Amino acid sequence: MRLAVIGHGTIARYAMERLKERGHRIVALVLRPERIAETRACGPDGPVLVSSAGDLPDGIDHVIDCAGHAGLAAHGPAVLAAGHDLTTVSAGALADPALHDALAGAAQAGGARLCIASGAVGALDCLRAARVGGLRAVRYVGRKPPRGWIGSPAEHMLDLDGMHGPALTHFTGTARQAALVYPKNANVAAAVALSGLGFDATEVALVADPQVSRNVHEIHVEGEFGTFEFRIEGTALPDNPRSSALAAMSVVSALERHDAPIVF
Repeated sequence: MRLAVIGHGTIARYAMERLKERGHRIVALVLRPERIAETRACGPDGPVLVSSAGDLPDGIDHVIDCAGHAGLAAHGPAVLAAGHDLTTVSAGALADPALHDALAGAAQAGGARLCIASGAVGALDCLRAARVGGLRAVRYVGRKPPRGWIGSPAEHMLDLDGMHGPALTHFTGTARQAALVYPKNANVAAAVALSGLGFDATEVALVADPQVSRNVHEIHVEGEFGTFEFRIEGTALPDNPRSSALAAMSVVSALERHDAPIVF
């Protein structure tokens, strides 16, 4: 496939390398104007660098967004309206009703589809199946080492550098509230919400826990099917301790499922 990628951060670079290994071609990058100059400084070879979806070259088969909520908001509607299918890891951005409607409208207008990669969590296929029979409760708990919350609102509530005692919950609320207040930390909560009861009925707790060394994601579900609990302890990408390795892998997986003749 001929691919375009929005962003050039850790997750984007990982996904690009894995996709190239699988025979796909990265033909364009969509970057902020100041990032274009920096990226060009890394060498003249490689994909075309553009600052807007309107400047993408012809013949793009699929666009991948790895630029966070801001990147999806800035470029997603134009990409979809131009008829390009788009995969994103920024599930949390859809908590904004205006952006959700803009993306949906653009996809319909362009005859394209927006695919949400599963990101740093699993069991979403089970959750989607359980939704068919009826769900009573879905709760997501995100647990990180204290320093994993640096740069989020948690650092205004807790002494993240000095925490050595018990785990402390610094947020409880809905998935919509979590995604809007913690835009860099709540994509998993949003993916759980989109797969289950929705943003306003999914319960979320975010925890700073000195006893864990990895990011821990837990899903607790009750419904007509029965109950299930899922827990994953995720490792980070080597180049960035804040970027989930599984989130980057899910981008590649989502693209390959989208293009596969048999999907499971």
